[in-house]
Amino acid sequence: MNVRRLVATAAATTALVAGSVMLAPASQATVASCYGDASSYSKPAGTFWLPAGRTFTTSSSCTDINIRSNTNRYVKVCFETNGSLNCQANYTLTTAGQWTTVATNVNDGVQFAFEFRSDALSNGSWAA
Repeated sequence: MNVRRLVATAAATTALVAGSVMLAPASQATVASCYGDASSYSKPAGTFWLPAGRTFTTSSSCTDINIRSNTNRYVKVCFETNGSLNCQANYTLTTAGQWTTVATNVNDGVQFAFEFRSDALSNGSWAA
């Protein structure tokens, strides 16, 4: 009986490890595709919004909304709904030069804008 349990445990462990290994390349390819389609941005000083007076649209390249600022910045995403922007309750701190996910599991074709906590000049990239 113990031998059967040992064999079953070993088989289950092997299946889990093999499944994990199979998933890793696909998720890495998705991230590479998402960031590979990134767009650069330049938010001028004196405004909190990017883009000012317009919206961006999510694509099928990413499931999340990501930003990589050149300096540390607090940012949140505002989604366009019926002609008005509805913003996340909290800001997310971005770290200079690193990709930061600001909103997760966002559908394709969703219109959005970034709201920065500071009106200082900000440059970087975004992917959605």
